[in-house]
Amino acid sequence: MENRDEQLALAQKAMQAGDFAQGLALAEGVLAGEPGDGEALYMAAVALRYLGRLAEASDMLARLHAAMPEYGRAWQEAGHLARAQSNSSQAIAAFQRAVRFNPALDASWRALGELQDGAAARAAQTQAQRLASLPRELVAVTHHLHEGRVLRAEEICRHYLRANPKSVEGMRLLAQIGIKLGILDDAEFLLESARVFEPENVQVRLDYIDALRRRQKFDRAREEAQSLYESDPENPLFQSHLAIESMQTGDYDRAFALFDKVLEKVPGDPATLTSRGHALKTTGETEKAIESYRAAFAAKPDHGDAWYALANLKTYRFSDDEMAQMEDQAARPDLAFMDRVHLSFALGKAHEDRKNYEASFGHYERGNALKRAQTRYDADAMSAELAKQREVCTSELFAKQAGEGHGAPDPIFILGLPRAGSTLLEQILASHPQVDGTMELPDILALAHRLRGRKAGQSNYPEVLHDLTGEQLQKFGQQYIENTAIHRQGAPFFIDKMPNNFRHIGLIHLILPNAKIIDARRAPMDCCFSGFKQLFAEGQEFTYGLTEIGRYFADYVDLMEHWDAVLPGKVLRVQHEDVLDDPEGQIRRILDYCGLPFEEACLNFHQTSRAVRTASSEQVRQPINRSGQGAWVPYDPWLGDLRAALGFPG
Repeated sequence: MENRDEQLALAQKAMQAGDFAQGLALAEGVLAGEPGDGEALYMAAVALRYLGRLAEASDMLARLHAAMPEYGRAWQEAGHLARAQSNSSQAIAAFQRAVRFNPALDASWRALGELQDGAAARAAQTQAQRLASLPRELVAVTHHLHEGRVLRAEEICRHYLRANPKSVEGMRLLAQIGIKLGILDDAEFLLESARVFEPENVQVRLDYIDALRRRQKFDRAREEAQSLYESDPENPLFQSHLAIESMQTGDYDRAFALFDKVLEKVPGDPATLTSRGHALKTTGETEKAIESYRAAFAAKPDHGDAWYALANLKTYRFSDDEMAQMEDQAARPDLAFMDRVHLSFALGKAHEDRKNYEASFGHYERGNALKRAQTRYDADAMSAELAKQREVCTSELFAKQAGEGHGAPDPIFILGLPRAGSTLLEQILASHPQVDGTMELPDILALAHRLRGRKAGQSNYPEVLHDLTGEQLQKFGQQYIENTAIHRQGAPFFIDKMPNNFRHIGLIHLILPNAKIIDARRAPMDCCFSGFKQLFAEGQEFTYGLTEIGRYFADYVDLMEHWDAVLPGKVLRVQHEDVLDDPEGQIRRILDYCGLPFEEACLNFHQTSRAVRTASSEQVRQPINRSGQGAWVPYDPWLGDLRAALGFPG
């Protein structure tokens, strides 16, 4: 490693001195040992361009794009190369891609200002001037952030903010880093502060809306989007943001009207067409959703989000022509990271429907491997975290705190693993007139995060549960009821369907002792393989590997056994296969546990009209069926790692 770093440092020094032949030789020396080294490929491409060997430079860049498709500097170099070849349109496309992946590339902005005309040129020049006016530390932070060095970006940004505590751009960048690291409460606070200092800063306001949405503060996000929209009602960007926030708060009519306005101004915009498709899917207008998704990839054939959205309907079957289009796009070396991930999962589903199981598994594995490499998930750390719950949350703790907490009986928690049948149980219960269906609410996870404390690398949770007073427990329960009221429609009971809440049943019982808790359980191989095939937006990183998801399932079963032992009778376990075998018997059992009278509507749950936001939205609009049962069996030759992790014989 040292030799590699030394060689690249010498290569950079030689090129800065104008000795491009020496720089190239040193970079090629590194590539001889590691052909996919991105930094060496980049230096070699630059050196070849300066040496006038343009065809070789183009080949080197093709290798670099394949290795690092979202490396902004590589696209900037592609722009320089296209200019050297007098290809202005190709140069503009490359520079535009460069600043999309790294908005701190001032040379790309300057080039776009020179190559484009009118408003586009002026906008690029404004960005170049803005970068020139920024402190060099914040430019460096932006480079590190967009090139994947998040912790280094955080280090520089915090150092800068200590000396410049009122720097709005510093706060904004640190909030972006917080979002990348999943520290959403800090990100929200930073952006709220930045907004106070510069209330007219549009980028801060857009980032603040994003942070509020990520924290599922949908009403607040919509208020902010409405305010921004009112400042310029004809701005398609502001229209789009208000449409998305309207959708999140259930105002689909407003969302559709705004999406249409955007599409009048920007016909064929793939992001808007895809978002509109999501809204149509959520409200049950499947055919119109399909049209919208198809229009999105017709406008932009590599728009992976739209291809995956079709696959994620679960009921859609791709045509031969569509499969060929997807294969063509997936073969592109310059495909953006998430487009490649989305297409991998979509092709997995397309081949599965054709019973091409080996090809299907290859695509699912490729998509998961890409996400696995990106995530910081640690199976050992998760096992230790769940073991700590068993160690700390004892019968003695619950006996000591008996009678404390907030007495509201309103919440019904449905938890377990994703893809275990929880959406079906939610749809059944939400068909009851006394129960509101909501969504996967983040409030319990957020409270557990707050209880960890702020000291880096240390956590006070769950040990702190022993130290909380009855007053604190009551307050936390009351805050949960108040904060979730926004998602309710007036029924006496409501559902919180966040699956990961199984990790925090002890906390739930302490703050809401009268809440109902349902464990949605499914056969291990069915549940785990279904999770592996599903691309989750966030929060379920354990699904990106067969070993990881198998271990997680085993740890979950162990923890649920612990809750049964220390809180006997608290949790109702509902086995998905039992619901398939005896729907009415299981529905009566669930309603009886919740203290609710039987309702025929619960049996006819598929006729209930409501927005369903999960991957199972189309499936729960159909009568109970066994289409997902045993779906893993044809893939069994490739599931050895999953079997081993679950402790099953090979």
